Amino acid sequence: MAAAPKADYLVALTTLGTVPEARAMVRALVKQRVIACGTVLLPGVSIYRWAGAVTEAEEVIVLMKTRRDRWSALEASIRTLHPYDVPELVALPVEAGLPAYLDWLTAETQEDGS
Repeated sequence: MAAAPKADYLVALTTLGTVPEARAMVRALVKQRVIACGTVLLPGVSIYRWAGAVTEAEEVIVLMKTRRDRWSALEASIRTLHPYDVPELVALPVEAGLPAYLDWLTAETQEDGS
């Protein structure tokens, strides 16, 4: 299987409050095939303004690898699964990647599982 052009791939990220929440969400997203892989990173500290006040919270960062054409499905799933009122969900384009990895990513995000 030949890898698609580099612009077809995204690394998306979100944050959650706990490792168990992050693991459960990533597992669901992989089962739905909207991401090929999600990497849960140990807690960090987020400092942000919310409801007019500067807030500080420990959060878990999740890196999710997917294809651009699965973005809408990922966004819909995050809206359903994520516990935050306004979840962080941003994506960065993949500029380069190992062809074998990109082939695997493509295969694991096929809607029909083929």
